[in-house]
Amino acid sequence: MNGERLRIRGLVQGVGFRPTVWRLARALGLSGRVWNDAAGVVVELWGTRAARDAFVRELSRQAPPLARVDAVERCPLAGVSPEGFHIVPSRGGKVATGVPADAATCPDCLREVMDPADRRYRYPFTNCTHCGPRLSIVRAIPYDRANTSMDAFPMCPSCLAEYEDPADRRFHAQPNACPECGPRLWLEAPAGQVVDGVDPLEEAVARLLAGRILAVKGVGGIHLACRADDENAVAELRRRKGRDHKPFALMARDLEQVARYTVLDERAVQALSGRAAPIVVLPASGEPLAPSVAPGQTTLGFMLPYSPLHHLLMAALPVPLVMTSGNRSEQPQCVDNEEARRRLGGVADALLLHDREILTRLDDSVARPMAGRVRLLRRARGYAPEPLTLHPDLAGGPPTLAMGGALKSTFCLLEDGEAVLSQHLGDLEEAETWQEYQRMLDRYRRLYRFTPRRVAVDLHPDYLSTQLGRRLAESLSVPLIEVQHHHAHILACVAEHGRDPREPVLGVALDGLGMGGDGTLWGGEFLLVEGARFLRLVAFDPVPMPGGVQAVREPWRNTFAHLERALGWEKVRRDHPDLELVRWMEEQPLGLMRAMVHQGVNAPPASSAGRLFDAVAAALGLWRARAPYEGAGAMALESLAASATSTQGYPVAFADDRIHWKPMWRALLADLADGVSPSRIAARFHRGLADAVVETASELHAIHRPAAVALGGGVFQNKLLLEAVTEGLGSRGIQVLVPERVPMNDGGLALGQAVAAACADARD
Repeated sequence: MNGERLRIRGLVQGVGFRPTVWRLARALGLSGRVWNDAAGVVVELWGTRAARDAFVRELSRQAPPLARVDAVERCPLAGVSPEGFHIVPSRGGKVATGVPADAATCPDCLREVMDPADRRYRYPFTNCTHCGPRLSIVRAIPYDRANTSMDAFPMCPSCLAEYEDPADRRFHAQPNACPECGPRLWLEAPAGQVVDGVDPLEEAVARLLAGRILAVKGVGGIHLACRADDENAVAELRRRKGRDHKPFALMARDLEQVARYTVLDERAVQALSGRAAPIVVLPASGEPLAPSVAPGQTTLGFMLPYSPLHHLLMAALPVPLVMTSGNRSEQPQCVDNEEARRRLGGVADALLLHDREILTRLDDSVARPMAGRVRLLRRARGYAPEPLTLHPDLAGGPPTLAMGGALKSTFCLLEDGEAVLSQHLGDLEEAETWQEYQRMLDRYRRLYRFTPRRVAVDLHPDYLSTQLGRRLAESLSVPLIEVQHHHAHILACVAEHGRDPREPVLGVALDGLGMGGDGTLWGGEFLLVEGARFLRLVAFDPVPMPGGVQAVREPWRNTFAHLERALGWEKVRRDHPDLELVRWMEEQPLGLMRAMVHQGVNAPPASSAGRLFDAVAAALGLWRARAPYEGAGAMALESLAASATSTQGYPVAFADDRIHWKPMWRALLADLADGVSPSRIAARFHRGLADAVVETASELHAIHRPAAVALGGGVFQNKLLLEAVTEGLGSRGIQVLVPERVPMNDGGLALGQAVAAACADARD
């Protein structure tokens, strides 16, 4: 009989792939062996050509739920066929395989956990090859137990028998464990004393029902939890955590419970129930929860239990829980027990902990159904670090490390046409997040044995990620490639759709702030993008930001600057002396603001869509004096607009390749003076902005004839705006690309930077 060797690439480790190969080969009468190595899975087969062809055909069809076969390479193999088919030990080598993402509990494991007759009844760490922790416990590739934090728990004879049986669902399930040999759970007081003599889960439930706040150690980190229907508990959690207004995430027992509080459609159900189990942002509807859960919002962010521990906890609760990251405001989520005792002792009334070490922190992913798809707003647990396959023409360049931005930071490793985008790491302005970013970068480089031959960074010289990238490039003596912020946003969108990024697209980037190619701040851009090159065609009219970053924190400054530029403040004051907005603004240091704006002192001009939203929101009294978090004004404005019926948008002006806001502000002030409701004003602003984007993009599309229009930037997280723009362009027969698997906010920047570097290499 003839033999051949198969090299199988993709997500094929830690997902039950080898036992699938074993069962399929035996069923087809093939002999040989299979093993893991750093590049994926290798199969050596002997048998008839027909049987080997059938094996290859069936391999993808019968792949395990968590597997993804990207390529099967076949070559002839000499030698003597072994007796039977065997799974043999893993081998090392150059890493080219992906690390699987952590996966929500599968139905089979959940049935065992809930079955009083099963030996894993009520065991919080039950898993198999189809579910359970992956990236969160991995320290090295190949993904074997010795390379995970489960190496601290030797398997008992029963678990070892499952682990060694290719016919068993737990064959080589690296986190496999049971109550006899695996991790354990306990409850302790904030001072560290273990609560003895009780079932920790039952006691945790009792305390939650009584209105207490608990720290709960899960899969990728520690959460803070309390009853979502108890206003006293939720408000107290906000006070202790130092998080005044930002919406809390929620966990529900099941879909039926989610439907009591939100509007569910098929897309949302699939996302909530999928193996990634993200937080899904949904329209609030039905029964009310505590007002402090999501102040001023018309949406709620729900997730379902994704580990046996969460299932056991939620099964005993009649109401959803707030399930927010275990940290004080703006700090990274706690993952370590001692860290939780130290940082959360003054926040939680008790801590539900376990002794399985979390090696990689993973925040909960966040998604939102928008424009016909469920789109990721934060890519972390359940998605990272699964690789993204790029257009095949980009497969030949040197390994590239892209450093991302400063907010919602990620980094990206690109090699052999695949991009590994890290999980969401947070805002690098926070010292602990910056330290975590550096730790994770070191871990990924070791995990993938990755040595970059070029480094891509954002243009902004003050970004810590840019500064670190510059130092890395110098230390490695490799090229440094600077990529404009919004150029990267558009390329990230194009790349995730598998398009050739060198094919011209019209990019519409609506964002907060990014350093422009001319040294000014951009954020409302229409770009013709062709791989490593772009041309700025049209932009929002740049408006000064009095005080620089202080204008982000105090949105009224943007309102003043917009009104001063569009109409002149003196005219506004004369024409509308009785407006509440005018009276409030007159109490502020407007003389200083005017001097900064006109003298150009600490008032950088910015074509920012984000600052436009801030200015309009503040004009309506939404977070006027101080914004509690990034995007607070935009979120409040969207919530306000969502309650209004469809209406005609505010007009804008087009001149000198700029979109100007003078007509909008004149009409908006007139509406305020006429007593038009804030919700209608917010709706008119959204519609007018969407109409301006659609009209501008359509005219540019007609002139330049690009393959498609690609959208990017954090402002497109606004559902009303995104859907109005996509519908408007679609109605004109224009193909629109919208980010889906990669965040449209700065969480996708690193991917775009890496692609820009790859295109630069291809161009040269």
